Amino acid sequence: MRLWPRMKLQIGWRDLLAGAGACLTAGRREELAARAESFWPEEDTLLCFSVRSGFDLLLQALELKPGDEVIFSAININGMVNIVKREGYQPVPLDFDPASLTPTAETLRQAISPRAKVLVVAHLFGCRLQFDHLIDAAHEAGLVVVEDCAQAFNGRAYPGNPKADLTMFSFGPLKNATALGGALVNVRKPGLLAKMRAIQAGYPIQPTKRQAKRVLQFAGLKLLSLPLVFGLLQRFYALRGKDFEDQVSERVRNVAKYKKAKSLRIRPSAALTALLCRRLEGFDPAVLERRAAKGRRLKDLLGGCLALPGQANAHHDYWVFPAVVEDPLPFIAAMRRQGFDAANLPRNQAVAAPEDRPELAPARAAGLLGKLIILPCYDSVPDSELRRQAELVRWLVPLPVVETVRAAE
Repeated sequence: MRLWPRMKLQIGWRDLLAGAGACLTAGRREELAARAESFWPEEDTLLCFSVRSGFDLLLQALELKPGDEVIFSAININGMVNIVKREGYQPVPLDFDPASLTPTAETLRQAISPRAKVLVVAHLFGCRLQFDHLIDAAHEAGLVVVEDCAQAFNGRAYPGNPKADLTMFSFGPLKNATALGGALVNVRKPGLLAKMRAIQAGYPIQPTKRQAKRVLQFAGLKLLSLPLVFGLLQRFYALRGKDFEDQVSERVRNVAKYKKAKSLRIRPSAALTALLCRRLEGFDPAVLERRAAKGRRLKDLLGGCLALPGQANAHHDYWVFPAVVEDPLPFIAAMRRQGFDAANLPRNQAVAAPEDRPELAPARAAGLLGKLIILPCYDSVPDSELRRQAELVRWLVPLPVVETVRAAE
């Protein structure tokens, strides 16, 4: 049976072939890095191995002290929060309204303590948040503002909010214009770029063979993600009583694991940088518009039977298609039986409140994450399959949504 994966690997066979070739003849790394860092001519940009590498680099450059606080918009991937904990700093959550996915300035002011040093605001699911009010409030308190655009690369059209001190873009495995790794960090705070660049200059360079291995792994994963092959794999594991999610899906999301600081503190190889330059210079914004059109189409087909977070934002390119259901696991199982790899987000977490400040617990974000699923929706899903998926969802959720995702009053 055909099974539509929840996400599509955003890289073609020609790019994978070019990535393999770059492992043999990539050229001079310094020249390639300069090309990548000039993608936004008006920005001061630093090339890093990953967004997590860039974030770790920032924390070093800021010379934070143990116990200093890093405030996060309440949902983020485990890796970012773990970096903060690993270095002895305290993560602090900012709860938000599910309709906008954006905290209020008052929520931020309540979270700021004398130990607060950094604010990290993540754009989620392909939405572009409006958060100038948070930047203004953070700067009033002396915080460094980090804009996490790991899920929101739109090409040259959006280099980041000009008020943010840093804006980070990821080109990891599942991201727009993926190079199977790499990140660009636009640094606007005076003096900070030079400190980050100096620290990174002491890092070792990623071995070329490591990049070659990633290219081969993702060539294999691209084959496995074809709907027919993906469906056969699910059936194979089901017949053997094994968890398909554990065996295959997690490998697609996280081929490279970064558990230690030394795994992050490396510079991208010439091969990785060459592939990133190719993806940046060949980026076509029309690809995002086609995906966004599919997202709007599925939204219309669902007819309001599911609550869809983030819809209060004017910009939404549907990096993924998120929805809220009351009982996700039976819903996911039913969708998969009918050929749609619906899933939750096991690598994301609602950031926990400090033990001595339980009032900051992000109840709304945690409630959203506990009921959140991702539906397959991207340019290669035919409209006929979108219609079939919407009909299935409406059958599984026959009653109108009572508790809709709505803007905070």
